[in-house]
Parts: sequence; C-alpha cells; structure tokens
Amino acid sequence: QVQLVESGGGLVQSGGSLRLSCAASGNIFSIDAMRWYRQAPGKQRDFVAFITSNGGTLYADSVKGRFTISRDNAKNMVYLQMNSLKPEDTAVYYCNAEVRSASNRPYVGYWGQGTQVTVSS
Repeated sequence: QVQLVESGGGLVQSGGSLRLSCAASGNIFSIDAMRWYRQAPGKQRDFVAFITSNGGTLYADSVKGRFTISRDNAKNMVYLQMNSLKPEDTAVYYCNAEVRSASNRPYVGYWGQGTQVTVSS
C-alpha cells in the first residue's frame, strides 16, 4: 500500500506565498508522474500542475508564472511553491502520484487527503 500525505497549507493574505509538500511512503518501487489538483467548495477538482519523473512540467493557465512544481525523487516528495496568491486560489490542494510497487507491476494512481489553502483579500 502507498500513502500520500500533504502538508504546508494554511491561511495567507493576498499576494503572499505558501509551499506545499507531499510525501509518498509505503510499498514504492518507482514513481512516474506526480500532480497537484485543487478543489474549491462546491466545485470540481481541477488540475494545477504536473511533473514527470525527469522534471518536465506543465501548469494550468490560471497558475502559470505564479506556481512552481518540483520533486525530490530520492525522498519521494513533490512540492508546490505558490507565489502571488489570490483569493481565487483558495481550495483544498491534493497531490496525486503514479506509483508501482515492483518492476513488473503497473503504475497505480494514489491520492493524498488534501491540505487547505485559504487566501484572504
């Protein structure tokens, strides 16, 4: 089994910064893509950022230029540096990772429990 645990959320004023972390643990042979999503109250879960195992990245237009995704493969961690935060960034942020438990097993997607980010105006 694999667990993803997010941390780093909190309350910040508009224009401020936060850094989210997500730690993967458990039966891990390798991790492929890692992603961040967010879900605001009453809305669907939306894609935020993506990073490949080699460091290639992709961002939602709404966060491009403000957020930076990174990862530490040795620690099975993914991060989301969020700058110039806006009230509309308020949401629960979830990390997602594609993990396989052995070289001959397929990748399986796992989710963390989420961390709340609240941006006040």
